[in-house]
Amino acid sequence: MKPDRASNGPESLETPPLPQGVSLAQVYSDFIGYIYRVTKNFFINNTPNGQQLWSRLGDQMPIVFCTPNGWDIRQHAVLTDASIRAGIVTEGNADDHLWFLTEGEASVHYSLAHTKTNSWLNKGTIFAVMDVGGSTVDSTLYRCQSRSPLVLEEVCASACVQAGGIFVDRAIREILERKLSGSEYCDPETISLIIRQFEQKTKRAFNGSQAANVIQFGSNKDNDKNYDIVKGKLTLSREEVEEAYLAVISSIVDNCNILLANRNVQHLILVGGFGESPYLREKLKCILGERGTEVVTIEEPSKKAAA
Repeated sequence: MKPDRASNGPESLETPPLPQGVSLAQVYSDFIGYIYRVTKNFFINNTPNGQQLWSRLGDQMPIVFCTPNGWDIRQHAVLTDASIRAGIVTEGNADDHLWFLTEGEASVHYSLAHTKTNSWLNKGTIFAVMDVGGSTVDSTLYRCQSRSPLVLEEVCASACVQAGGIFVDRAIREILERKLSGSEYCDPETISLIIRQFEQKTKRAFNGSQAANVIQFGSNKDNDKNYDIVKGKLTLSREEVEEAYLAVISSIVDNCNILLANRNVQHLILVGGFGESPYLREKLKCILGERGTEVVTIEEPSKKAAA
């Protein structure tokens, strides 16, 4: 399902093989069917007259798939076939009931509803949307055709690069293995534990100003000052944490430069789970600000946008 124009970032993602006898079509079909059944049961059990409403309107409702910007007709066909296999639509009514919305467009609507001001958006405005997730970064340029109702037009093909938050975790693993080499804490299990704590706390709070970054991973009995470990806490310097971001930010900035080249784009909406990283936000605001592009962020968790 990877788009043909998706490019690799710091490194590529390995796709594990499916179990023997299980096809990709079955995976999508089973998952879509499961989501549909759970949604149906929740609606019926939590809505007054839910059973009657579902019986009367269930066959008429549209089903909206929010998909990566880089997906096109080929990927949509896979989801359509999977939906038919799952029994939630038929070949006869699939075109009428299945709607496809890009994550970029969903993010725009969500962002405009949760930003302090959107006065910059007017008819004819060209702006960028960058969805920075766990594994990929999807970027799109839009032109505002109408402000009310909001109508958007893609200016160029979407760009997709593998440079999400997971690559920061991979980089920090290499840094930890190098830093703890020769200590009793360099085993894979301990390294993985430290990385989990890093991802859950340090990465989400780091903004580049912290000279020392403490990761709690053990007990008071875990001490080795030669490796910056005191009472179960490992300390990473600002420079060590920044190193984990270098390749990812470089790929994201390169992606931005290609997208924005030779265009007067004054605003970039930054969304996605990794897009909430304080350090990433500050770096992009600084780098893109030099070319006159303001990075627009939102107050609510932007990973909800596609949902």
